[in-house]
Amino acid sequence: MSYTDLPDLNSIDLITILRALADPIRLEIVQHLYVNGEANCTALIGSRPKSTMSHHFQVLRESGILRTQIQGVQHRNTLRLEDLEKRFPGLLQTILSNTPS
Repeated sequence: MSYTDLPDLNSIDLITILRALADPIRLEIVQHLYVNGEANCTALIGSRPKSTMSHHFQVLRESGILRTQIQGVQHRNTLRLEDLEKRFPGLLQTILSNTPS
């Protein structure tokens, strides 16, 4: 079991997070994970092309929002809630509570 590389907590910046969440598909992924806690890539892709979704997952990981745990061929995704709360207290909760589901 391994994790993809995560940006260091101190290197996560607000503009990058807001840009990542400005895309409706990425925001939908984050909303799903916020409610459900964890999901594999297949559950989050739906009927969208895998290549497009790979890009969205990469943007979310590189922005510091998403953590991906690799178990064999499964990729389990969770939000970095504790890390984001330390870096930007209340940010994610504020954004998601003011976004229509």
